[in-house]
Amino acid sequence: MSQSSLDDDELFGEAAEEMRADVEEHLDAARAELPESDAIWDVDADNTLGVLNALRSALDVDDVEAHVRDAKKAFVMGERADAFEDADDLEAHLAAVEDVLADLETAREQVGELASTVPELRSALDDAHDDE
Repeated sequence: MSQSSLDDDELFGEAAEEMRADVEEHLDAARAELPESDAIWDVDADNTLGVLNALRSALDVDDVEAHVRDAKKAFVMGERADAFEDADDLEAHLAAVEDVLADLETAREQVGELASTVPELRSALDDAHDDE
């Protein structure tokens, strides 16, 4: 290898490009793992509990969360190393995916709570009508 190929600035530039590509790849992977809107809108089930369970499954975000975490790690490292000439676009894309992820997590929690409440409510209603 020649001396010019080991120039610190050149190596830093290559590392910065690789780090940016890593962030972009993880963001693309996170977006690809997001559920399709139809998956949470169109549900085929015989009853309310079936709908809620299908919805809760559609709102699973474990893979999205893993990719966002990896993207954020690479982004933070790049930012702290001042490796990105212009990181505003990466930061905006990361924030947008994080916002959707937070909404999905909130919805999943709410659906989970409702899925556990509906059978209890059904039972209570049955008991109330049996007492008549």
